[in-house]
Amino acid sequence: MLEQQLVNALSLGCVYALFALGFTLVFGVLGVVNLSHGAIFMVGAYTALQVVTRLGLPLWASLVAALVVSGLFGLAVDFLVLRPLRRRNAPHLIPMIATIGLAIAMNNAAQGLFGAENQRFPADLVPDTQLTLGGLQLSVIEMAIILLSFTLMGALLLLMRRTQMGRALRAIAESPKAALLLGINVEGLFYLTSFTAAALGGVSGVLIALYSNAVFPLMGQPMLHKGIAVIILGGMGDIRGALIGGLFLGFAEVMSVAYIGSTMRDAVAFGLLFVVLLLRPQGMFGRVLERKA
Repeated sequence: MLEQQLVNALSLGCVYALFALGFTLVFGVLGVVNLSHGAIFMVGAYTALQVVTRLGLPLWASLVAALVVSGLFGLAVDFLVLRPLRRRNAPHLIPMIATIGLAIAMNNAAQGLFGAENQRFPADLVPDTQLTLGGLQLSVIEMAIILLSFTLMGALLLLMRRTQMGRALRAIAESPKAALLLGINVEGLFYLTSFTAAALGGVSGVLIALYSNAVFPLMGQPMLHKGIAVIILGGMGDIRGALIGGLFLGFAEVMSVAYIGSTMRDAVAFGLLFVVLLLRPQGMFGRVLERKA
């Protein structure tokens, strides 16, 4: 049933978009491709799992814990890795290499702490009730994913478009030096951006873990590849593009599984991405710009 597949695609695309929003936020404001974002995605999933299984707290508490812990990890990455490189005016390639090494270290640490095997959330954590809306069947987790993802994405868009802080972040994205001359606390907003981006990544990790019912140390690696694809597709540093690109990739994957086969899932999704970028190399919302200051 096509309508049902569209619902499945929407829930998966929402998680991709949420993950990519954090990714593109860091690039847009800090000008850095943070390749440890996939490892932070994994940290969020493990945090929620430990809160539920070891502390016995409800799902909403595990989401809050994942948001906070992932955000703190993102803050630590900025303070310990990106900030020293910013002060040295390191070329763009250096932070990428540094965050790749950090991601490998975080993945190995998780494997040492929790083992390499898949872990699962308790079966009774989320009700298996099916909701019926206009003839469509939605599970509770699918409905929660869609609502939570759109809520967080909407809040971020409002923050960026309607608040003084959002205007300051957009000014930094245009020119950190000019923003500093205007009296904006550039370094403080860098930290806030890193926290927010990592928090979004951690929450998306929990949602994917609940959706697939699997938590393992390398779970962030395929998501990192898809996040890179999404932000390139939507336009590097553009929040609208991350949203549309995530939904596009989710729909492409689900439709390819439904009508072609699961073995062609990534081939179809990334093949469509390749075609789009041949026609529009800067992405759907991207612009070819040169930052001069």
